[in-house]
Amino acid sequence: MSDATHERRTVVVEREIAFPPEKIWRALTQPHLLQDWLMRNDFKPVVDHRFKFSGDWGSVDCAVREVEPNRTLSYSWDAHGLESVVTWTLTPTAKGTHLRMEQSGFRPDQQQAFMGARAGWHKFFENLEQLLARA
Repeated sequence: MSDATHERRTVVVEREIAFPPEKIWRALTQPHLLQDWLMRNDFKPVVDHRFKFSGDWGSVDCAVREVEPNRTLSYSWDAHGLESVVTWTLTPTAKGTHLRMEQSGFRPDQQQAFMGARAGWHKFFENLEQLLARA
């Protein structure tokens, strides 16, 4: 491993959510639900499927890397020079699900993207929890 690999930074957001993994999984993998809390998309939970998230500011090029229904979902997240990976981990708990999102791959010179992702994912989690409460 090169030294540059060790300098990569990661954004992690974790929440205890009072819904079962199956319900959260649907919100993470069904395009119309994803659009409701994250962005417009053409997502399919199929390994190697290439898709885009798009917002008013532009789009993110993605490819599905791992799909383990109700447990793990991982996809690349490439935009504006950022090449990163988003991994969702769902762990059943007594009260519902421990949901963990990790976005890894921020270079040291991508401080603005890193800070934007930290703020953005917290907002997306709020949107997700509101959707789950409604759905």
